[in-house]
Amino acid sequence: QVQLVESGGGLVQPGGSLRLSCAASGFTFSRYVMSWYRQAPGKERELVAAITATGSTNYAGSVKGRFTISRDNAKNTVYLQMNSLKPEDTGVYYCNANYGVFRHWGQGTQVTVSS
Repeated sequence: QVQLVESGGGLVQPGGSLRLSCAASGFTFSRYVMSWYRQAPGKERELVAAITATGSTNYAGSVKGRFTISRDNAKNTVYLQMNSLKPEDTGVYYCNANYGVFRHWGQGTQVTVSS
């Protein structure tokens, strides 16, 4: 069955870095647009970054220049490198896979930026 398993979240101080990973299985990973979303307490889920099957990327304005999304089709994994983290980056980060009408979500990983 389809699985998206996120890892790499945790507690980090402002200005620090984290690298999230999302391991995918159960579908043809290379065909899918892969994205990272996040949801802060009391807020709606928002798109953070996306990468197409051909490697084109898109970022939310609030993370542009600080976050980098990448994918390794040989490992069926998508990554989110997060640098210069801010307290407002705190939230649950979700991995998403999308291909036409097919859409899959991971369970999420908590990222907390706090001193």
